[in-house]
Amino acid sequence: MPKFAANLTMMYNEYTFLDRFAAAAKDGFKAVEFLFPYEFPAAEIKARLTDNGLTQALFNAPPGNWEAGERGIASLPGREEEFKRSIQKALQYAAVLGNTKLHVMAGLIAAGEPRDRPRAVYLKNLEYAAKEALSHGVTIVIEPINTRDIPGFFLNRQDDAQAVCGEIGAPNLQVQFDVYHCQIVEGDVSVKLKRDMVRPNAGIGHIQIAGVPERHEPDLGELNYPHLFELVDALGYDGWIGCEYRPKAGTSQGLGWLNPYL
Repeated sequence: MPKFAANLTMMYNEYTFLDRFAAAAKDGFKAVEFLFPYEFPAAEIKARLTDNGLTQALFNAPPGNWEAGERGIASLPGREEEFKRSIQKALQYAAVLGNTKLHVMAGLIAAGEPRDRPRAVYLKNLEYAAKEALSHGVTIVIEPINTRDIPGFFLNRQDDAQAVCGEIGAPNLQVQFDVYHCQIVEGDVSVKLKRDMVRPNAGIGHIQIAGVPERHEPDLGELNYPHLFELVDALGYDGWIGCEYRPKAGTSQGLGWLNPYL
């Protein structure tokens, strides 16, 4: 049976952030994820998790200047020391919140910019992140993201992400398989899940879902999610599936798709 984590960045926007934990628990979620925790003390978020019986599934390492449009710094030459500090900060939060998965965003590359140097920086930074995270019991995950939602994002394809993980070869570096992004960029989702779930020195460490093309509930759009949930179960995936979608109307009102899995 698949198990789902509410994404509190996109879901439950009817509430202030710290009140979203209780709302998710009330609707039956047992875990949550979100983009970033850094606006709040880790202990304050931990209290919300504990009070509502929730597990923290995932959050992202600091992405650089998000408000200025940055979407990660792992592939940005000249930002290596900042990247190291960002990983240390993220691991400090993870130690309190208890999650064992940490997403590291690759960053943006200008159109026409050669990829060799950013890729070399990306590999070196991810090697550092995985090494630092290993002693904390944390797995680093990297996510291919479509360039319709984030133009210029450095990492877009599942095979490229798997190749990066395979080249580094760290036991705690895997791919975050976002079905929404994969469908937009590549399609053929079932085949890629089968291909990548058990790759040596890589594999799939976290899954996220949303309807395609509008990024609403997973029962809206072109994908057959009941089939994909059965497939993920059959492949032996036992991690959380993050619900990273924008509710079409109210969050709770759109959760009919979840009832069979509670």
